[in-house]
Amino acid sequence: MSSLAQVSPARWLWRGSELQQVENGWQTDDTVLAADSWLVTDGRVRALELHRERFVAACLIPRLNDPKLLPDPVHLAEFWAAMTAALPIHGDWFPKVELLRSQKGGAAELIYVLRSAPKRTRSVVVTSHLGADPRTFPTVKGPDLLVLAGIRAAVADRVGAEEAIILSPEGYLVEGAYSALVWWQGNELCVPPAGFARVDSVTSRALVTLAQALGVSVREESVRPGDLAERELWSLSALHGIRIVREWIGGPPLAELPGRLGTWRARLDRLAHPMVTLAR
Repeated sequence: MSSLAQVSPARWLWRGSELQQVENGWQTDDTVLAADSWLVTDGRVRALELHRERFVAACLIPRLNDPKLLPDPVHLAEFWAAMTAALPIHGDWFPKVELLRSQKGGAAELIYVLRSAPKRTRSVVVTSHLGADPRTFPTVKGPDLLVLAGIRAAVADRVGAEEAIILSPEGYLVEGAYSALVWWQGNELCVPPAGFARVDSVTSRALVTLAQALGVSVREESVRPGDLAERELWSLSALHGIRIVREWIGGPPLAELPGRLGTWRARLDRLAHPMVTLAR
């Protein structure tokens, strides 16, 4: 683990022309309207432009007909430029950006949080989330992060799983609480149907684009957990990249083709590039 792993998160608030560091953290009555995060390793990051596109789109969704909750697009662009210029170029980091509605009311605020990167792993244990779909804004990253953290903690307490899999009302795989899902049928990469409401995963987009560029067949497939018996299932996220699901507690027995995970993890890692930032 990086020697920076114990650094406490630092927060900056966008004041309209500059980032200003603030001491107070997120309050329980605050509302996260949009959020995004990505891994930075020694100044290199994967698909940062896709993270920017997703965050900007989430910020500009009309909310409750309240113009105070919509940031000025010019300020949003200036915030992003200032934030990327402030990102460290040494060490392992997992920064986050947020559009936050304060418990005090008023206009929504743009926040930059610098966090050291947690430990990354190559595999994960999952289980199905039991009960109703807890997401209220399933296609937007941010509003449901707290409740999704709750269901992930619940499955950890219940069966010791590290990730909760959200199923559709018909029992089909949709996504993980904090991850996207893909799986293999022979040499064909499979993804959930586009019609299933879920966050537009940057890591999944990068993987699918890479696979198509390499001539790998990619197709949409509706599957229930039992349909994945003896197949290879991957969990995708900006932090971990690709992780193989080594066990589905209460679910199907899964498989792993030797060498495939390592090959694709290396390919995905090569998509990381030095950040384009302002002069320091």
